[in-house]
Amino acid sequence: MSGFKEPSFADRQKAAIEAKKNILNKFKAQPGPDDPAVKARAAEREAAAVARAEAKAIRDAEKAVQKAREAEEAVAAAAQHAREQEEAVLAKAALEAQQKAARDARYAARKKRK
Repeated sequence: MSGFKEPSFADRQKAAIEAKKNILNKFKAQPGPDDPAVKARAAEREAAAVARAEAKAIRDAEKAVQKAREAEEAVAAAAQHAREQEEAVLAKAALEAQQKAARDARYAARKKRK
């Protein structure tokens, strides 16, 4: 069984040069900006971006319509609440007037008896 052989400086330098060559070859192998495949991917990304923008615009419009509808409902609810408050005040005033009339009638009857 042989022991581990430590790589020499020349071996390490050769490995580094090979790694740099591999990286350069990998970079050179990539398609350029004029390649049809690159242009096709760019067109797909552009189409997807346009579709996302249209979908966002539609969602924003729907949200605006929903908010307007909620605002109308809130106004209607506030108006209904105000009407109910007014009716309650009128009913209370009518009840108080009726009670006062009954009290005045009892007072007048008591005065008449004396």
